[in-house]
Amino acid sequence: MALGKSIRRVEAKAKVTGKVDYVMNMTMPEMLHVKLLRSTIPHGKIKNIDKRAAEEIEGVIKVVTGEDLQKLDINYYYGPAFRDQPVIAIDKVRYVGDPVAAVIAESVEIAAKAVNYIEVEYEEFEPVFQVLDAMKEDAPIVHDTIRPAGSFADLKSLLPKSGSNICLHYKLRHGDIEKGFEEADHIFEDTFTTPAAVHLPMEQHVALAYLDAEERMNIWTANQSPSFVRSEVSHVLKLPESKVRVRVPYLGGGFGTKLYVKIEALTAVLALIVKKPVKLALTMDEVFITLTKHATVFTLKTGVTNDGKIVARKCTVAWDTGAYADIGPRITQKSGFTAAGPYDIPHVQIDSYCVYTNNAPAGAFRGFGIPQLVWAYESQMDIIADKMGWDPLEFRKSQVLIEGKEHATGQIMNSIGFGEILEKIDDRLDWKTYRSTAKQPDQQNPRIRGRGMAIGLKAVLTPSISGAVVTLFADGSASVYSSTVDMGQGSDTILGQIAAEVLGLPSDKVRVVHPDTDVTPYDTITAASRSTFYMGNAIQKAAEDVKRQLFEFVSEYYEVSSEELELKDEAIFVRNEPDKKLAITEVIKKIFKMPAGSIIGRYVFESHYQSPDPETGQSDDVAIFWFAGGTAVEIEVDRETGKIDILNMVSLGDVGKAINPFQVHQQLYGAAIMQIGQALFEECKYDHGQMINASMADYKVPTFKDLPARSETIIVEDPHPEGPFGAKGVGETASFGVQPAIANALHDALGVRIKDMPLTPERVLAAIKEAEESSNSRQKVSVTNEAKGER
Repeated sequence: MALGKSIRRVEAKAKVTGKVDYVMNMTMPEMLHVKLLRSTIPHGKIKNIDKRAAEEIEGVIKVVTGEDLQKLDINYYYGPAFRDQPVIAIDKVRYVGDPVAAVIAESVEIAAKAVNYIEVEYEEFEPVFQVLDAMKEDAPIVHDTIRPAGSFADLKSLLPKSGSNICLHYKLRHGDIEKGFEEADHIFEDTFTTPAAVHLPMEQHVALAYLDAEERMNIWTANQSPSFVRSEVSHVLKLPESKVRVRVPYLGGGFGTKLYVKIEALTAVLALIVKKPVKLALTMDEVFITLTKHATVFTLKTGVTNDGKIVARKCTVAWDTGAYADIGPRITQKSGFTAAGPYDIPHVQIDSYCVYTNNAPAGAFRGFGIPQLVWAYESQMDIIADKMGWDPLEFRKSQVLIEGKEHATGQIMNSIGFGEILEKIDDRLDWKTYRSTAKQPDQQNPRIRGRGMAIGLKAVLTPSISGAVVTLFADGSASVYSSTVDMGQGSDTILGQIAAEVLGLPSDKVRVVHPDTDVTPYDTITAASRSTFYMGNAIQKAAEDVKRQLFEFVSEYYEVSSEELELKDEAIFVRNEPDKKLAITEVIKKIFKMPAGSIIGRYVFESHYQSPDPETGQSDDVAIFWFAGGTAVEIEVDRETGKIDILNMVSLGDVGKAINPFQVHQQLYGAAIMQIGQALFEECKYDHGQMINASMADYKVPTFKDLPARSETIIVEDPHPEGPFGAKGVGETASFGVQPAIANALHDALGVRIKDMPLTPERVLAAIKEAEESSNSRQKVSVTNEAKGER
């Protein structure tokens, strides 16, 4: 049995010995290199580009600008939601860092040198950097024209709003919001913000493109969505998809920044121009300005009754999608409809806005917008509980969504393990005992401890498609053909385990073939924690197709029905008749009458889906499954420095069924650790559109010294009826609640509430000072009133 075993990663040895192929290390005969000149202004018209001096440098092959592209018979714009991003800037730039010219040269060094010899003359336009300012009617317009892409079924109904920086407005209406607030005994309203942040995978964006002998465009790329790259590059080059081949080896991390097209269209166009292999590898500094996490402003208004029931919640979320939409419209909708949280609330109103600004583009980031939302609604849950004198854990337990409850979208929930998650949090934090014995902090001790928790809900990408082929060879080994990209999450291992389980093979006899659009079937993307469910289903059913073919032969051979057969331990046997047994190799030999041949199974898994009503956001079937995650922490905060240390962190996730438990624990741990940086210090800082900390020297990420002193990951298994062996996804589940759990623990420790991420020492100290001044002011008023009373 392969299922449920913590087997080692199939690529582990190759990675630690340095034998794994990465695009960054690839080279080809006559390969040329590319460096980009980027805009130095945030918004303006390109009046003139003088590239003559650069092209005169020895070793420079060509300098390509938007003017050159307009001479080609291609489509200049690409994008997954709206085709709003030019291959290279045409006429206009929209952020500091927008690619303006590409130098193609014989070496990286020559290309980098030549970039400095290009002169650009701009006519500067008024920029807009703040998302709320960009939503105003008189704001400078970033995009005069927005072109819907129509690439995905769930995005076809998302129509852009012209003449405005609001490129998408998603609405959800559930119940009667005014009636809900009338029923409320208390109303709370708070605004929370999160900044832009960056993904920082160890491997930068890199692509290598060339035309082969048949004039087909070949692309090797570090990308999470090879099938989409093929279709979008085909669109740009005006070629049939059969004329574009995309291959992806292992990735050195992705986290969302390598989704959809990033540099592949440009690299392909340059290869088309020079008719030689062309490689574009971004520097880490360039990665910072290629894609960021959405900055958000989230205003939350919640009505509660005296008996602890949330009866109304109004949510207004503004997503700063930067200069180009990328996948921001999907985040605005998919994440937006969970803005009210994982709670049974009768009256909900959500307005979620995707907004253009002149900042660096924003897009998918691990959690896909959910951590920004959970930060707000789980912080407010504790604000309400504290004000009302309620236990925050019991407050959540009393109304959390469970099996059979209706979500704000109108869908009935199933396979949602919040009940167990909250019970585990209660147990691991020893919550009831802690709450009953909590004492006032020792005022002489500068280091104060506190505990906090948070839970979050996410819907998987729906609708979505994954295709798989499974081939069983004559020697009893098998190959799985899948376009899922292994970017460190261990998909090769888990998907191989699923096939092995069905075919009765040991895991080491199953090989997963890496994405190659000439060979592996279509897969929507490798993201959104969807691969185990979608591709796992496709592989399971493709393997069952192989198994069916084997059984058809064996049932005739032994003159029994297929229902009487079993397949395990590399053999097929008749149940209750152990003498009737054939090894898989024998079956194939008998089928083909020689020790050769192969049996092929195939399947395309596609989810069911009902598009939400554009006015109400209601849908009976908006997500094929939901993620439930939670975080509990104990922290220690230094009142003198504002520094927060995490003493204990518990990360919980409902994964349906753990195919490989050790890898599930790794995913939960990794997601939580990544969010520690977002919680405590990560943010992109801008000065008039220029990111001023766009380097590893200035942008701080967690180190070993920032890790919790103690960490625990807890797998919750609430099997999904449609998942492969009951499995769901896991990659983002532990990312949801880290930030509010820490903020809630901070409030528990010091009584201060911070509503803007991250929780830097400076912010913590400012909050402590503000709380002390407020307390002193109240004490003075109290003393004054007492004195007046005496007189």
